Amino acid sequence: MGLVTLLTDFGIADSYVAEVKGVMLGLAPHITLVDVAHLVAPGDVRSAAYLLGRTWHRFPPGTVHFVVIDPGVGTERAALALKTAGHSFVGPDNGVFSPVLRDSKVEIVQLPAPADASPTFHGRDIFAPAAAALATGASLRTLGEPLARIPHRLAYTEPRYEGKSIVGEILYVDRFGTLVTNLTPALVPPYASIEVEGVDLGRLRRTFGDMPTGGLVAYIGSGGEIEIAVRDGSAARRLGLGVGGRVRARLG
Repeated sequence: MGLVTLLTDFGIADSYVAEVKGVMLGLAPHITLVDVAHLVAPGDVRSAAYLLGRTWHRFPPGTVHFVVIDPGVGTERAALALKTAGHSFVGPDNGVFSPVLRDSKVEIVQLPAPADASPTFHGRDIFAPAAAALATGASLRTLGEPLARIPHRLAYTEPRYEGKSIVGEILYVDRFGTLVTNLTPALVPPYASIEVEGVDLGRLRRTFGDMPTGGLVAYIGSGGEIEIAVRDGSAARRLGLGVGGRVRARLG
């Protein structure tokens, strides 16, 4: 049977995740459910999009991805189901699917809202049933009508050259306070010096252990982007930076 991943901002202190899972299992008892994350900051669509971009392609074709960070629930924003590269996705049209929409061959339908759907819990009443249906082999065409407009995409600032430097920004802050940037090894050569908030971190290191406890370190993270961390500490707290903060790679 099918595999469904769940990525939400529902938290783990309330019943919301359990209600969603209950609906899915009630409709498709033999599916496998995998929790990606439920502690995304409330309404933080940009962080959820980053996490989706890191994870969805790690799963086998046929996986359904339930992605519900939905501050616009109950408004005119569309409810979507989409398919690309053998994977299916359900969630709101608010930009959370931006990493997936980079693929030019994406099939998208708009999910209708049942008459008895709660206007504040589409995750349970619209997206969970759609995910269960897809996990058991339903086609997109049976779930809704093709989306009649371009889906929403998040706006990203691309790295840019400033003289002999490349300036990027922080895309995500993980639970360790690590700053994940949009700079990559393709843009930043090994001899470059990384600078953030006027602090020179020097050249890229291989891992945290290349610095003593409390030291700031820049390295290539497991997602392929340049990250900034504090050994046994929090770079976000040390530097007072979050998403959108500037990072500079000096090339000479």
